[in-house]
Amino acid sequence: MPAQATAREHHASAGDDTGTIVDVADYRRVLGHFPSGVTVVASEDADGPVGFACQAFSALSLDPPLVLFSVGLASTTWPRIEATGRFCVNFLAADHERLCRAFAVSGGDKFSGVAWRRSELGSPILDGAHGWVDCTIEATYPGGDHAIVVGRVHGLDADGESAPLIFHRGAFG
Repeated sequence: MPAQATAREHHASAGDDTGTIVDVADYRRVLGHFPSGVTVVASEDADGPVGFACQAFSALSLDPPLVLFSVGLASTTWPRIEATGRFCVNFLAADHERLCRAFAVSGGDKFSGVAWRRSELGSPILDGAHGWVDCTIEATYPGGDHAIVVGRVHGLDADGESAPLIFHRGAFG
């Protein structure tokens, strides 16, 4: 069972301790100027493979090796992944825009027609991934309308030949 921590929630449209109010549209526009890689966070439970597209991913710690990502509280996929206690973060390659869009939608069989293999922990590694990180859930924390998930890294690899899929200013590149 992952550790739960409490934190004060901040909302983009709410005031903070200084009385400042941040407009949600401005928040999205400005933060959209920061380019990010695109990933698919995936696991497999008794009902089969499950995953979602995620651009909020980062390295966290070298010792111990930890990564983090955030997932919307409304996600119907995350509870299935959380229940397995493990996940694999797949870094999408530049030619994976269509794959990313398929994993970004809610519901349906996102793995239909997708080639993958199991990691040592049993989570999906997508064929052609630019890289992957195989993890167990270390902790989860509240983060406004998202949960922040910390994963302990057990295995990882990268394809030194492919280019990553990047998301910048609302578009892939």
